[in-house]
Amino acid sequence: MTARAVVTPAEVDFSEPAAPASPAFGDVYHSRAGAQAQSRHVFVAGNGLPGRWQGRERFVVLETGFGLGNNFLATWDAWRQDPARCERLVFVSVEKHPLRRDDLTRAHAASELPELAAQLIERWPPLTAGLHTLSFEGGRVELLLGLGDARELLRELVLEADAICLDGFAPKLNPELWDDWLLKSLSRHARPGTTLATWSIHRPMRRTLTALGFGVALAQGFANKPEMTVARFAPRHLLQRPAGREALAPGAKRAVILGAGLAGAACAWALSRQGVACTVVDALPGPAHASSGNPAGLFHGTVNPDDGPHARFNRAASLATQSLLAELGLPHQRGLLRLETRLALAQMLEAPGYVQPLSADEASARAGTALGHPAWFYPGGGAVDPAAYVRAMLAASAAKLMLNTPVAALRECPGCWQLLAADGHLIDEVTLVVLAGGHGQLSLLSDLGPLADDLVVQRGQLTHLADAPWQPGVPVAGDGYAIADGRGGAWCGATAQDGDLDPDLREADQADNLARYARLAGLAEAPQAPLAGRVAWRLVAPDRMPLIGGLAAPGPLAAQLRLQPRRPGLVVCTGFASRGIGWAALAGRLVAALALGAPRPLEAELLDAIDPQRFALRRQRRSGS
Repeated sequence: MTARAVVTPAEVDFSEPAAPASPAFGDVYHSRAGAQAQSRHVFVAGNGLPGRWQGRERFVVLETGFGLGNNFLATWDAWRQDPARCERLVFVSVEKHPLRRDDLTRAHAASELPELAAQLIERWPPLTAGLHTLSFEGGRVELLLGLGDARELLRELVLEADAICLDGFAPKLNPELWDDWLLKSLSRHARPGTTLATWSIHRPMRRTLTALGFGVALAQGFANKPEMTVARFAPRHLLQRPAGREALAPGAKRAVILGAGLAGAACAWALSRQGVACTVVDALPGPAHASSGNPAGLFHGTVNPDDGPHARFNRAASLATQSLLAELGLPHQRGLLRLETRLALAQMLEAPGYVQPLSADEASARAGTALGHPAWFYPGGGAVDPAAYVRAMLAASAAKLMLNTPVAALRECPGCWQLLAADGHLIDEVTLVVLAGGHGQLSLLSDLGPLADDLVVQRGQLTHLADAPWQPGVPVAGDGYAIADGRGGAWCGATAQDGDLDPDLREADQADNLARYARLAGLAEAPQAPLAGRVAWRLVAPDRMPLIGGLAAPGPLAAQLRLQPRRPGLVVCTGFASRGIGWAALAGRLVAALALGAPRPLEAELLDAIDPQRFALRRQRRSGS
């Protein structure tokens, strides 16, 4: 992995328990007078909380310097204690050098908020670069934790903050967290009325904040500091927000989701967490009857040398899946090996908790057979029954199901969308529609623009071995995959044929799957087995990334995705290819955030990489129009 993917953990000096310190920066993490007392005085009260969030649907706090997490814990505790609190609290924080889990545990050994600290430690993510969503209080409190350089992450965040906590080590010791460039980046996430608080009274900082449109004042400081800085954003001129980043259905209280598979169920789960009542509509007689009906499937991240968009998106998605499966309490096979023949694993860096390189012997020991290659081991990856996953998400969402209900057309009306049957009958009318039905919705997509032209329907056949000569100790992927079925057999596959609509099991495809199985297992020849398995179809984009976002409003396309106005009340969530299990959890969160305007759980560059309009924009650029 590149330096971009690697996060360097903090080294913490605990020799003085009352004031843990950073040897690298030569400063303490919090005042010796008390971590929680400082957080409550400077950052909670300094931002006018809890009063400012009362009566609000959502309140967003943006912090520079997560450190030990005391500001988050203090804010969460204040939210808990306030009977008039906002419905949802989103705390967004960036940290270049996060603590290892063991150090975080040590830092909070004598916490004033032991219950909250324990939950934070339990959900502490692997220290990989990018945004991590940690959910608490049934999703009503979220910590969006960005690991990496603040100067890069602030540029990539998509959010509007209601309050800002400026909390790095002292400006003389850590100037990058206080300079003009960073403060300007922060101001781009502010809106009129956004407050800011910090323990520092650094004069250059105050001058810059004033120049950026903040009204700056000094307030009573904490403990031995006589003063601190507070500010409120009141710019003379408002910056125009990118049209492509506006909420698609702000304030929506009900949504109709077309598709009762992995994508649709995940969208229902995520939207319900944001207080949206969901109806899931499907033409088939039950959930997970199409592509999501396979009996087993894999989920895992990916690694590549440049840590490009595919690797970063799949890493975020895999970690989101791991978190959701744990929250749902859904049984599944944990751990996954992916054989690697192209990269010299010994020269690659591992990311503890996410991926580790194993030699061929180490991988063989985990797989229970002699593997011919080294492998990446994903401890948080694995395999799960997709249909069980769909049912669990739908149950958690309390969504209403409308099955055996084909939708023939969508009609846009002022402020709503109408769902029409083939005979023109009105099925429903709603302010927010999510298209999450995979290849079965190509005709609907075609009616809404040229998006369907960029997608391919791909047939896949997987094979079941009832009596398998090798049942891997953990799921194994590489040239194909193998998953033990827990009953002495194994699932293996899968084929991929573009544009092939044949629904019947084929001997030739089974032979191909069994040959892959034999190569993975190190068998001299492929086993023989009666024809058994399943055929399903995937919807695949040319770049093998999903399509999640809004569709272009009528009219000429803008020159940039972020400037493109979108059709209100409509979100697309499709093109999951063979990664439906691994992408669903993150996709659902993205749909909810895009629809309602919540902080996006993914960086702006990756939002562009999965934007449904990306292919149309590329064609426009190639044509020079």
